Parts: sequence; C-alpha cells; structure tokens
Amino acid sequence: MKAQKMTTLSNPDLSPLDRTSFHFDEDRLQRISCVFEAEVEQGRIPGAVILVALNGEIALRLTCGYRDREAAEPMRENDIFRIASMTKPVTIVAALMLAEQGRILLPDAVASYLPEFATVKVGVEDAATGDLTLVDPAQSMTVQDLMRHTSGLTYGLFGKSRVKTMYNEAGVFSLLNSNQQMTTKLAQLPLAYHPATTFDYGMSTDVLGRIVEVVSGQSLGEFFQENILGPLGMMDTGFHLPHGHNRIAQPQPDPVTGAYVPMADPLVAMPWESGGAGLSSTAGDYLRFAQMLLNGGELDGKRYLAPSTVQLMASDHLPPGIAFDPATLPLFGGEAPMPSMGQGFGLGVAVRTQPGINPLPGSVGNYYWGGALGTYFWIDPKEQLVAVMMTQAPTNRLRYRYLIQQLVYQALVS
Repeated sequence: MKAQKMTTLSNPDLSPLDRTSFHFDEDRLQRISCVFEAEVEQGRIPGAVILVALNGEIALRLTCGYRDREAAEPMRENDIFRIASMTKPVTIVAALMLAEQGRILLPDAVASYLPEFATVKVGVEDAATGDLTLVDPAQSMTVQDLMRHTSGLTYGLFGKSRVKTMYNEAGVFSLLNSNQQMTTKLAQLPLAYHPATTFDYGMSTDVLGRIVEVVSGQSLGEFFQENILGPLGMMDTGFHLPHGHNRIAQPQPDPVTGAYVPMADPLVAMPWESGGAGLSSTAGDYLRFAQMLLNGGELDGKRYLAPSTVQLMASDHLPPGIAFDPATLPLFGGEAPMPSMGQGFGLGVAVRTQPGINPLPGSVGNYYWGGALGTYFWIDPKEQLVAVMMTQAPTNRLRYRYLIQQLVYQALVS
C-alpha cells in the first residue's frame, strides 16, 4: 500500500527551532510498504499497521495483510492489538503523575506503599549444588528500582533458576489474580537479586501498578482511563475492550511448528489488570501517547507531565557497574539496554546513550520499548520522530523491530 503524504496528527505547537531540517523521501518510504507486504505474502506475519510521525505530522500510514489470516479478514488501521509490555510506559506515566502530585516519591521503599514487601528475602542459589539460601536484602527495594527493573523481582518466563521456578509454580503471572493477589503472592517469594544490583526484566512494573492503585484509591484501569486514556482520546485502549468485536488482530500459527502462541482476549474482562503487560491498543491511539511524550508531556493543549518529568523518564537510570540477568541479551538482542549495545534503561523505556556501538540506526536520546507479541514503538527527540509498529508476530519479533528502524531511518534524508 502506497505511503500517504503527511497529514496533521495534532497541534504540538513546536517552534521552528524545535523542528528538524530532515524530511522523508517518499520513494524511500515506499520501501517500508514493499518489505512488509512481502513479509505478509511469504506467510511470516499475518499483517501490520505502521504509523510514523515527523514534527507532529503523520508521514507514513501503512496497513497491510490480515487482521485474521485464517478468516481472510483484511487489516484496518483502527484494528486492535495486544500490546503486552508496551503497557509498561503507560504505567510509568501514571506513577509519575502521582509523583508530580507529591503522592509517590521515587526514592521511597516499596514497603512504605505495600507493607507485604517489608519482610521479603533474597534467594541466593549455590551454583554447584543448586541449594537456595534466603538472606535479607542488602538495601530496600525502591520505587525507582521498580521503574528501572533493578528491584530483584523477575519473570519466571525467561531463563532458569530456582527463584524463577518458584515464580512459575506460584502462578504469579495468572490472569485470575487481581493486582492485590499478585503482589501478595510475590511478596512471599524470594527476590532473584539484591535490589539496585542487577537489571532483571520482570514483574517490577506490575508491582508499580499496584502502588498506583493503593495511592490513588482506584483500580489501575480506572486511573488510566480518567487520567491518560480518556483525556488523550485513546478510546480503543484498555484492559477490556468489549466494543472491539471484529477488530482484534489475531496471530497466525508459527510457520515452523504450526502452533499458536496463547494470547488473552481483550473482549473478555479478567481480574488481573497487569501494569506490565495487560493493555490492548491501536496504532493511532499509541501514537498519540508517544507524541505526548515527545512534546514534553503535552498534546492538543493539555499537559499530562512536566517536561522535566519526561526528561527524567527518558534518561538512563542504570548505575555504573550494574549487572544484568543472563537472559537479558538473548531476550533483547540489539534492543538490549546494556552498555555493550550503547544503551541504558530509563523509567519504563530503554534509552540510546552512545553513538555507534549499536548495530541499528538511531539518535542518542532515542527511547523505546516493545511487546512480546510483536508490537514496538520509539521516540527520537533529536529528529522529532515517533514510530509505532503493530503486528501480532511473537515468534520473530526482534526481526521486525530491526526492520522497521532500518527502513524508517534510511528514508529520512536532508
């Protein structure tokens, strides 16, 4: 499908000095369409919706393939995708809103909001015997630790260890948990690492979502709707979207194994409103959220965060000498928030910190994140660029994150 010319996305009120001197070459933009349509034709992905904005204007609207390949239903721009971990930046924004009101402080101990974590232990595994010893944490887990994944909380999904096995056996990732039940289970399990010592991608943002509930007195979904989704006009984003009938993008069987990746149904309400992975959304909705961040916390004349708060969110928060869980590099590849990739991790987003080193194009100051089911976004403040890619292709998601970045930047010319 041919890339469309720019149309107005919003009214970001950018001054001429804020605007990049770069623009997109339309012939080069067309390569994005060619590549992704070929991926659909070869059966690698069911379909995709891609939106790219430059200086607050949409430069590319691409819709290709199928919403449901098995039913031969074509993809539409307003189709709804399970965005998984792209929920995390929304939860971070919710918590930062409360921080701006003085109701959450990032240096505070998590236990000051969730007392069940006051007695949590660290599980130290003997490499030779596999025996697990429980010890007191060397320091308290803080709200900042939750936001940057240095809390010691883990996922049982990636890598193997005694603690990860305990997470799986306890069912902390069950859709049948409420956020309160989830944190109660987590607090009874040991941490994988001492807080503030190791980046370990895990349940941290889910616990942060529970803090938002406790502090606000609302469910996480209610807080999102009242303070972020409703005001931003993100009408097709939520934990439960009963109006999305016939608009939910479906995966296709794995081209190698023939198996389906299990996915939650946004049409069905579940007890767990996961701050780490529970939202569904459209490309257009998420583009508005990302544009708000690029604009320094404002969109269409309404302010959501102060510019200094967005800057804090998009700054590297990993301390020098931080260790990384062994699953980090295999899981994220060129997207890994590691110095060896020229990247770090801010509050809910990874951040490009150095030129070169990383194998992918981009600017220092880029920040981004993706979802395990195939969705991805990034924000480039230097180029005043926002890109959102929605697809449900979980088995080869890194390939498409790499592809979209390479193709977008090759089309950006002076």
